[in-house]
Amino acid sequence: MTEQDILGRIQELVDHEHDLRSRASRGELDPDVERRRLAELEVMLDQCWDLLRQRRARIESDKSPDEAQPRPPGQVEGYLQ
Repeated sequence: MTEQDILGRIQELVDHEHDLRSRASRGELDPDVERRRLAELEVMLDQCWDLLRQRRARIESDKSPDEAQPRPPGQVEGYLQ
């Protein structure tokens, strides 16, 4: 997966998030369903951003960015800001 692939996936997830919020504001989506789906999207976005940061860090360290791997949700969500 290239950096462009990851950025494309991030854009897809953001677009999906906007769609969910629009549908919810129009009353087309149950609030509980919206919260659950948004939480799932947040995790996927966090994983994508983490993978992108890993790739960029590997490049800066003269290592292959292709060796970066997606981390599990529990690890990515456990990071301190």
